[in-house]
Amino acid sequence: MTPAPLADRLSIPSGPLFFPVTAYGPDGSVDLDVYREHVRRGVEAGAAAVFACCGTGEFHALLPEEFEACVRVAVEAAGGRVPVVAGAGYGTALAVRYARLTEGAGADGLLAMPPYLVVAGQEGLLRHYREVAAATALPVIVYQRDNAVFTPATVVELARTEGVIGFKDGLGDLDLMQRIVSTVRTEVPGDFLYFNGLPTAEQTQLAYQGVGITLYSSAVFCFAPEIALAFHRALVTGDDTTANRLLDGFYLPFVELRAQGRGYAVSLVKAGVRLRGLDVGEVRPPLTEPTEDHVKQLAQLIERGYTLIEAQMDSQMDSRTASRTASRMDSRIEEEGA
Repeated sequence: MTPAPLADRLSIPSGPLFFPVTAYGPDGSVDLDVYREHVRRGVEAGAAAVFACCGTGEFHALLPEEFEACVRVAVEAAGGRVPVVAGAGYGTALAVRYARLTEGAGADGLLAMPPYLVVAGQEGLLRHYREVAAATALPVIVYQRDNAVFTPATVVELARTEGVIGFKDGLGDLDLMQRIVSTVRTEVPGDFLYFNGLPTAEQTQLAYQGVGITLYSSAVFCFAPEIALAFHRALVTGDDTTANRLLDGFYLPFVELRAQGRGYAVSLVKAGVRLRGLDVGEVRPPLTEPTEDHVKQLAQLIERGYTLIEAQMDSQMDSRTASRTASRMDSRIEEEGA
């Protein structure tokens, strides 16, 4: 496999990027059957790609054999319809091991997450990601966040590294991202991919589009794909009215609810999947479950989100009906005039 196929498939955002949660059974073990169903539903709902066993998928909580099994199931469930990318993290040796497990499981690429705990210099970070990229034939997307923050010069070197095809930002410093995009565009001509990887990325995607970043992860897609798709369509078509209606009425209150508890970027999403009828189990420690009241608020918010998109669909239908009526009247007037 070469980097080109994955880069080509991701370069045109046909839908949100799907980061499935990892399903656990009542005894806490990975439930591959439920996980397969979760991934299948997401692909059939319109995801542009599956990012398995990444942050939302609790990469940190999975044993290597559980990780490999989940990636393999995600590949099977996607069935080649969309690419499957899997996470790789920890120190360099373990990141290389996870990269090779990912390749063996048949995935299309890697999301290389920050090294474990240590705050390294730019030279050390560059060496780490180059060793991960050299370990397999899989294309690599480097994830900036927490203790892995890059200068524009370092991203230029990453873009020059064989196998590295993109850069995902989970930091949220738009000034830095503009400098990174501009510098790489100047120094390394070609198609280098950029992703908005902030939690609930829809909330910031209008700003990221201004920097030229069109790809983004969508945790909301896990439990409310129709809402996520409606927002994505609004972005692609320039429908600011719909985008702002969903931002104000759904995404902003969801972000505010997410901020009520540590780890809610994962556990609240998982609660949302359960609310929609698929029992994916609870999160593993050290994450904790949302409170009962917060889950009730989430249920109300999901209902509100669907009400917003239904109202938008009704409005669009009314507009189309009015347009067809006006067209028929114009035709009648022309016939009578003739």
